Amino acid sequence: MLRELITFEVEGQVFGLDIMAIREIRAWSPTTRLPRVPSYVAGVVNLRGTVLPVIDLGARLGWRATEATPRHAIIVTQQGAQISGWIVDSVSDIVTVPENTMQPPPPTSTGDTVVPFLEGLAAIEDRMVMVLNLAALLEAAQIAEAA
Repeated sequence: MLRELITFEVEGQVFGLDIMAIREIRAWSPTTRLPRVPSYVAGVVNLRGTVLPVIDLGARLGWRATEATPRHAIIVTQQGAQISGWIVDSVSDIVTVPENTMQPPPPTSTGDTVVPFLEGLAAIEDRMVMVLNLAALLEAAQIAEAA
């Protein structure tokens, strides 16, 4: 079985998300900060009348917060009823990956902040793409409360 992924970069690393979870890709627009939300929630934006929580993917993965510029993008995803925006450095392309070629994430120490959010790894041409597990990224109840 083949999977289509949209690939993008965060902190120089290549990630992928299942294209079926992607609603749209938006140009960067400033967010409205909210009080008492996790540090990785950048704020909210108006998405055609809907309040869209925007999450800094780099910060969510445990890296430094993104200083967003007009060169950044927001990937809008939908997981069940939860719609979220994710700040990424750049969007690359759409790739097709045979499901049986995806490798499981490597076992790591308990201090790893990225591996718990990975569905697997896919070798595409000369690069390794970390395929994100959207459900795991959204597990924190605080994100749902931000919306």
